[in-house]
Amino acid sequence: MIKHELISKLRTSGALKSTSVENALLEIDRSDFVLPEDRGDPYADAALSIGYGQTISQPYTVVFMLELLGVEQGNKILDIGTGSGWQASLLAFMSGENGHVHSVEIIPQLSAYAKENVSKYPLISDNLTFHEGNARTGLPEVSKELGGFDKIIAAAEVREVPEAWKEQLKVGGVLVFPKDSGIYRMIRNSETDFDTIFFPGFAFVPFVED
Repeated sequence: MIKHELISKLRTSGALKSTSVENALLEIDRSDFVLPEDRGDPYADAALSIGYGQTISQPYTVVFMLELLGVEQGNKILDIGTGSGWQASLLAFMSGENGHVHSVEIIPQLSAYAKENVSKYPLISDNLTFHEGNARTGLPEVSKELGGFDKIIAAAEVREVPEAWKEQLKVGGVLVFPKDSGIYRMIRNSETDFDTIFFPGFAFVPFVED
């Protein structure tokens, strides 16, 4: 499958709705983020191993989550689980030159792999900061400096959503994360009130904490 075929398939499936996500898929090439042995078919609509028990997520799933997140120009985003760096790069492209993505990865080798992959895209390198460590606590110092994140997205399934993620989300912000073999979207209406919707039928690697 070639890139344009994948994008057409994602549109037909109903996952891909917006031009902003489509433009990001065209600009940030998945083939730059897969392992060498998968470069023969980088546009397969399937999760692919990147080692260390982790995967580069299925394009359908990534696109579904990005559409739920609703990234806008200038957004400050917390990306939990850097992995290959593909999703972080899509987010950085979509949030534009005034936006910024802070991406957290607990596995040092994957963080290094992501940095190498992202280095192919000088256009977004200034809009993306990598952090190593356990993302359960979010990034409290960064969140405080920003006055909260506009968007938070996680790439691995949690048993319970960490309170720190909810606390570090701005009022009006959106949190998208996997749980219960599905995807949750939470919108923060006030300090204490969240609107939550659940979309079942997705599989993710588990959230790694140590």
